[in-house]
Amino acid sequence: MKYKLFGNSGLRVSELSLGTMGFGTEWNWGADKETSKKIFDAYAHAGGNFIDTANRYTEGTSEKYVGDFIQSDRDHFVVATKFTLKDRNGDPNFSGNHRKNMFRSVEESLKRLQTSYIDLLWLHIWDFTTHPEEVMRGLDDLVSRGLVHYIAISDTPAWIVAQANTLADLRGWNKFAGLQVEYNLINRTAERDLLPMAKAFDLAVTPWAPLAGGALTGKYLKGDKGRLPDNSKRLNDRSTIIAQKVVKVAEKIGCTPAQVALQWTMNRNQVMIPIVGATKVAQIEDVLGCVKVLIPDELMAELNEVSAIELGFPGDFYNEPGVIDVVYGQTKQDIINHRSYSSHL
Repeated sequence: MKYKLFGNSGLRVSELSLGTMGFGTEWNWGADKETSKKIFDAYAHAGGNFIDTANRYTEGTSEKYVGDFIQSDRDHFVVATKFTLKDRNGDPNFSGNHRKNMFRSVEESLKRLQTSYIDLLWLHIWDFTTHPEEVMRGLDDLVSRGLVHYIAISDTPAWIVAQANTLADLRGWNKFAGLQVEYNLINRTAERDLLPMAKAFDLAVTPWAPLAGGALTGKYLKGDKGRLPDNSKRLNDRSTIIAQKVVKVAEKIGCTPAQVALQWTMNRNQVMIPIVGATKVAQIEDVLGCVKVLIPDELMAELNEVSAIELGFPGDFYNEPGVIDVVYGQTKQDIINHRSYSSHL
């Protein structure tokens, strides 16, 4: 496994992140502690150092398992956890982005993780009740106190992330270094605003569900729907066509569909560090093999084409020939533009 710089920071993280939402069986699925440890060890032995968890995962069990697993070499691992989601029902201050919940949640996570610091703290999801100033100042205080080393944000509109990082930059506070969003061959809608924004702010992107809940492994083509409802977007006609293409590409280059889907995600025009989860050792061994896979350009083009989405306005507008003509005066092909994004001018 190779390592990437985490966004605008100097932090070195492995090119795959281990997702631990399935560590624990409290949600009537997932892996027990023994199996979770085997998954963790397989990932670590492959060179992985970037662990993703959250206060809510399996009612806190995920953090407890991770805390136990990292004890023998705590400083080696880059441990990322999250705050925002509830730790108690019926109490409005036991969830949200506000300072009270932020500090309470971090203190509880530190206890479960058995550590004095969190390498990377994610804001889990935007609550639309807390002003960005309160969020960024609170996060900056956590960093100043040494409780958190880096901060990042998940599941939040692009305009809010841009507002928050600009505000932090002006105030001299710590800024977000990463963005976590759903992104895979079936769901590429993050390309409309979120991914261009992340590239502009030099944010590392850690896609969750890079296998679309297993749809891109081809298992649903065999009739196994797992935990997905019948109306899931991962089971419709478009998703089926994309999954079939992934399976065909895998057959052509001699690897598994999961490895193809992950390698596609890793080869975008910016820093991408997919979060790979597993509840079985065989699953983690399969996905770890993606780092050795090389997809030929012509097959990458086929995957891009079959999964393409409409960007809507203004993305598609930027790509209209008439717009390109008036913006560049027939010189676009002569300009080497290092700021370009593949879907835009």
